[in-house]
Amino acid sequence: MQKHTYGSGLIGNCAYIAHVELDTNISWLCFPRFDSDFIFGGMLDREKGGKFTVLPETDTFETTQTYVENTNILETLVSYDEGSYRVTDFAPRFKNFDRYYKPLMLIRKVECVSGSPKIKINCQPVTDRGERQLTPSFGSNHIRYMGIDQELRLTSNAPLSYIQDGKSFGLHKTIYLVLTYGRPLEAPIETTSERFLKETTAYWQAWVKSTHIYNFHQKLVLRSALILKIHQYEDTGAIIAASTTSLPESPGSTRNWDYRYCWIRDTYYTLTAFSGIGHFEELEKYFEFIQNLPSDEEGRYQPLYSITGESSLVEEISPLYGYLGNKPVRFGNQAYTHIQNDLYGQVLVSLLPLYSDQRFTESERSSSQPMIMNLLDKIEETMHEKDAGLWEFRNLAQEHCYTFLFHWAGACAAAKIGIRMKNDTMYSKAIELRDQAIKKIESCYLPDRKAYGQAVGSSYMDASTLQLITMGYFGEDLERANNHLKALEEDLLAKDFLFYRYKHMDDFGVPETTFLICAFWYIEALACVGRIDEAVEGFGTLTKYCNHLQLFSEDVDQKSGSQWGNFPQAYSHVGLMNAAIRIGKKLDRPTFL
Repeated sequence: MQKHTYGSGLIGNCAYIAHVELDTNISWLCFPRFDSDFIFGGMLDREKGGKFTVLPETDTFETTQTYVENTNILETLVSYDEGSYRVTDFAPRFKNFDRYYKPLMLIRKVECVSGSPKIKINCQPVTDRGERQLTPSFGSNHIRYMGIDQELRLTSNAPLSYIQDGKSFGLHKTIYLVLTYGRPLEAPIETTSERFLKETTAYWQAWVKSTHIYNFHQKLVLRSALILKIHQYEDTGAIIAASTTSLPESPGSTRNWDYRYCWIRDTYYTLTAFSGIGHFEELEKYFEFIQNLPSDEEGRYQPLYSITGESSLVEEISPLYGYLGNKPVRFGNQAYTHIQNDLYGQVLVSLLPLYSDQRFTESERSSSQPMIMNLLDKIEETMHEKDAGLWEFRNLAQEHCYTFLFHWAGACAAAKIGIRMKNDTMYSKAIELRDQAIKKIESCYLPDRKAYGQAVGSSYMDASTLQLITMGYFGEDLERANNHLKALEEDLLAKDFLFYRYKHMDDFGVPETTFLICAFWYIEALACVGRIDEAVEGFGTLTKYCNHLQLFSEDVDQKSGSQWGNFPQAYSHVGLMNAAIRIGKKLDRPTFL
């Protein structure tokens, strides 16, 4: 069975994300927001999705892709008989006038590396989900694409007629292609592009140097951190689960979802990973996002929101061909209507560093006491309520062990917050809810398995309960932790340390692929119970399930090793980072050894 991997890398600047394929095509780019209509969507439809390529004059060529070290700047080297050239793609991001400059601007630098290559540039943006190509209109040094509200402009020092005609020309000088949405580039193209490239390189490399990480698999952790960083929409602080939609969890499964939204749960995991490497600016921005979220009349939150906090994310089916023909293609996500009660505890745990870490001052969270009390109220109100769980079952409501785990964790966090804020009412209520949550977790215990089931009354094993171990629910009782881990291994462990979420029937059948974050939870659990050698071996084994740029998808087919699901998946990179941090702590030793 042929192995499938995603042949693209990402660039971004916390305002937009673009996917660049190995053939130089910009196969996914949404303007002006992560969840907007796409300008380029060849990932989902080669005919309707438009294209933006820098190709040689022949169909026979080879390409390699690498990131500029410790940056989100992507280089694609194209080689063929007549020579080779490099395409450098980046999204400008750097400090300017005490603010981050992050324009809706994609810059492509094309330079000769060897020989006398000829290139042809093809830029065909679209709108209305691929139903309309934009109409080009020529200026003196740019092409304006008509048909959308904001101006989309390609500014270049390349011959515009050749671009429009798709005609090849000799690469006798370095070419710059600057695609802008809204305000165009009105400055010297060569010097400005070079300055932006230099400044963006310096920004990312400085950001990396400000991280605190262990020596264990540093390169992978840094790449994951860089990718996670550009999944935050900095304007509001929202963090998306993935930049893509409708990439199938397995071929023909119809499990094709739009992940370009902010899940409260996913954000909890992402912020945990950032905290683990000593980065808190993402948490501070997210705190602003949470404070501005709408809730219903009862003060309840949804599982997910748009990146600007909009609550209605109506799911629509598009007639697009789909990734490799996989349908349906969805825009929007019905999960916004679900009841997922774990989210209240996740918000509390996410925000805990603002209160428990002495690096934050009182003024940075002084107005949040009502929000904390409301979250505790919601834990209390939903303690006995069935929900869809973290796997978002569409037609199955249960009292999930995972939900109770976060009721417990959220209450523990709120108790600490109460102490810091000298709020006795908050502390007392949190302790009471913590004890209630423990009783609910124990109601999921299966004596014959010496393990905890998916939900009250369920005998199914669920990988989410690995976090009973990783989140410290068992305390120092390694026997209980190992017994639970053994039962999960018996039911859900696949080859090469891969792990299934669960193996029972759901709304769409029995899951066919393993879920990568579950595998990293498993690795982390191994480290927690002292099985360090296995954790180290497993981590190294799982790292082979990346693409050529060390980017990880949501799902892995254990039979073929193929990547599936939305890509790259923030969840998976978070799992990698947290597992590496956990192992790094266990292996902590002097750097010279």
